[in-house]
Amino acid sequence: MGWFDGLFGGSSGSSDPLAKLDPKLREFLEKESPLKYQQKQEQQQQQQQQQQQQQQQHTQAQQSPTSAQQPTPTSTQPAVPSESLYQDGRYADLWKTYRPLASVEADTKSEHERLMDVLDAYKDRRAQIGRTALENCALEQIDWNECIKTGPLTSRMTMCHEEMKKFERCYNMQSRLLKALGYLNTYNRSAEMDERIQLHADTLYHRMLQQEAEIEKAKAEGRPAPALDFATNIALPKAGAGAPAAAPTPAATPAVPIEKDLSIPEDLRKQFADKLAKLPAAERSAEEAALRAELAAHAEMSTRVTELRAAQQAAREQRKAGGKATLKDRVSGLFGH
Repeated sequence: MGWFDGLFGGSSGSSDPLAKLDPKLREFLEKESPLKYQQKQEQQQQQQQQQQQQQQQHTQAQQSPTSAQQPTPTSTQPAVPSESLYQDGRYADLWKTYRPLASVEADTKSEHERLMDVLDAYKDRRAQIGRTALENCALEQIDWNECIKTGPLTSRMTMCHEEMKKFERCYNMQSRLLKALGYLNTYNRSAEMDERIQLHADTLYHRMLQQEAEIEKAKAEGRPAPALDFATNIALPKAGAGAPAAAPTPAATPAVPIEKDLSIPEDLRKQFADKLAKLPAAERSAEEAALRAELAAHAEMSTRVTELRAAQQAAREQRKAGGKATLKDRVSGLFGH
């Protein structure tokens, strides 16, 4: 069988002359001259290994100039924005002119839209105070709802007045403390800072409840009642390691009482004094700090509006000087805006 292949040239191109022989004949020849045949196999294996090594060296030599000319990917890869699905630098030329949608919208907004953004931000922050106070008073609200649904008949006949008063006081105090801690500040504050303010407001409120309980207990036992000082100086504590730094807030109660503070308009001083006089002594410091914080937030909003209008006026004057005034610029000039 293997002999016929040899006769017809089947093994002429093979490097092993015994490869196409009959297995029995090949076994006989290996027994007869094992040394010669093994040497032949070893030589062939060595030649194959040398050829593979040469091919690898040749491939590395071809790749080495290319790799030398191309620096590391970290140094040559163009930066791509985070919106790209390929952060390895692919399609970087397509991302050269990319701008986030918020940036494009900010540049294309009209003067009226920018002004409304400032006012809407102030209104949203005031509404957010109510939502945050409800979060801090969730347990009191649950107690009130449970009382209305499944509470004693005597309580339900009065619409659970005690539970409602407890929830209402929590909500009012949390709102005051949030304002006093600077929650009305609309600009340049992160979500972490908002959370710190919310947690600290809740801590101050429960500290007040604890001190009031200690005062009631001291009165019942005939001991001198301790002073209530939970909000003598309402301010955020210093940030710990890794925590966001506390923003300056108008929370610290100044030495001058609000009814004698000449920096506040006279009509507002009277309103604030009347409002503080109607509150219990335990809540006056928080309410005064909240009122001052509202004034500071309103002044901040007014400053932003004034700066925005001044920038708009300067832009209009520049367009007029360059002969590029628009119809809106002319109309605004007629009305003195």
